Amino acid sequence: MLRYKVILNPAAGRGTARAQLPFVRQALEGYGLSIDVTETARPGHALDLARQAVADNFDVIVAGGGDGTVNETINGMMQAKQQGLGRAALAVIPLGRGNDFAASMGVGADWQRACLAVGENHRRWIDIGRSVGEFYPEGRYFGNGVGIGFDAVVGFQAAKMAHISDSSYVVAAIKTIFLYFKAPEVQLVVDGQTSTLPCLMINIMNGRRLGGKFWMTPNAKPDDGIMDLCIARQVSRLEILKIMPLYQSGTQHTHPAIRTMHGKRVTITALKGTLPAHADGETLCTEGHHLEIEILPHQLELIIPQDA
Repeated sequence: MLRYKVILNPAAGRGTARAQLPFVRQALEGYGLSIDVTETARPGHALDLARQAVADNFDVIVAGGGDGTVNETINGMMQAKQQGLGRAALAVIPLGRGNDFAASMGVGADWQRACLAVGENHRRWIDIGRSVGEFYPEGRYFGNGVGIGFDAVVGFQAAKMAHISDSSYVVAAIKTIFLYFKAPEVQLVVDGQTSTLPCLMINIMNGRRLGGKFWMTPNAKPDDGIMDLCIARQVSRLEILKIMPLYQSGTQHTHPAIRTMHGKRVTITALKGTLPAHADGETLCTEGHHLEIEILPHQLELIIPQDA
């Protein structure tokens, strides 16, 4: 019988996940799974729990929480894999605010459907990204994507909000227009191809969606060994307001200030200004200058619904 380590974050969704945890336990136990459940107690705890679970020969690691919980779990699993401690499959129970990883990978936003998927044990291989530099000179793994510039500042602003709703990232984006509107001059190297330009925002994606509503790279595939890039050049504050709805519909490529690219290795260097950046919503730097990002093909097995 497969052994399941379930990592549940009661603080996910700004604490709204706490009330759902008993029902998640009940649902998983209802499928006759051999589960061992631990609730996280601090930031970084899911990473430690996931790494130890792999070392303890659990077959599946179930991350119950938001994108931060999933990112920590991925990092723990990848660290264990790189250290030769073993490997396991990943499952996700979406209990957070945005649940962008779950949306991008086909898991969806319904935690009950996700629990059913764990019971059915239908899997797919996915790529994993790795960012090196600034707060993480040793590297930080990500499953969904990296946001640099405007997108990162939006995330920082959303995290400060006392009350979180479906429109929080939209409100945060409008606030950011008045805080971060001068694009840094960057040198961007994609698979050896160099560009120098002012970039208001750079998204380097394995998945498709960020911020709960914004389809950064709607055609990205998490198992093709390639990252999808969406680059927004310098525009006016008014033009930012015009572009935002395009990101929500995934049609921003129709705007002349938007450039799309694909690549396996990306290096970003700030020539003027600085680079605020995040990976799966986790801060990589607030005023960085250099990041190196690569895609690692077919690194984890992910459990997804059969109809995904």
